[in-house]
Amino acid sequence: MGRFDGKVVFITGAARGQGRSHAVRFAEEGADIIAVDICAPVKTIDYPMATPEDLAETARLVKARGRRVFARPVDVRDGDALKSALDDGVAALGRLDVTCANAGVLSLSTTAEMSDEQWDDVIAINLSGVFKTARAAIPHLRAAGQGVIIITSSAAAVVSMPHNAHYVASKHGVVGLMKVLARELAPDSIRVNAILPTGVDTPMIHNERTYEVFLPDRDPATVTKADVAPVFEGLNLLPVPWVEPQDVTNAVLFLASDEARYLTGVQLPVDAGFTMP
Repeated sequence: MGRFDGKVVFITGAARGQGRSHAVRFAEEGADIIAVDICAPVKTIDYPMATPEDLAETARLVKARGRRVFARPVDVRDGDALKSALDDGVAALGRLDVTCANAGVLSLSTTAEMSDEQWDDVIAINLSGVFKTARAAIPHLRAAGQGVIIITSSAAAVVSMPHNAHYVASKHGVVGLMKVLARELAPDSIRVNAILPTGVDTPMIHNERTYEVFLPDRDPATVTKADVAPVFEGLNLLPVPWVEPQDVTNAVLFLASDEARYLTGVQLPVDAGFTMP
């Protein structure tokens, strides 16, 4: 028996990283999965985005756990396409119980040098995309009689960082959105919470542009994870440079479970002490 037997979980940004980790673990706990991801480049993002093959691999891993999956490439900036995918996924799988608004991107630039396009892409995906995800999910969660929305924010919702004005603003913004949703949806027995991770061991932090900012005196093409680890470790209270996707997944599954049935409006840090005052 799994904690989520008979449940259906909707995950954005599901093709790899935290999203894939969430999908696989929910499947192991008995859930069927609706998985979407952009599966295409974003011009202002310096690291490669997920591919259709990545999303197909997530679907394969879910099926290998004996669960059903509905997977479709979707850009969370496109509200109509997002709603259509979710509606079709619910029609295929029967219901919706948990929504993980996980899709997010990062680019690095000082505020003075940041282009409108850089700002717009991060805000549109990280903040407006979460709004559009929640808006699409609410009717289905209400139809189920209860539900959970879990928003991926960041330690950047608490601690500001240079080169990150758009990202920090978006992650502060989704915490505010979470608080409003928690109030609005409580009468429907829909809980809404946010996860605030420190750096997570995914391509979002492991790429040449990030290495260039963190080690400006080095050729980023030659920098390894071992080289940059001490810099990341300096951000955390615990002696670790970053957490793993499954560490975030553990917290997501807790918030989605009946063990957290009275938790709503919560900002849960999974941050190795990053945000401790």
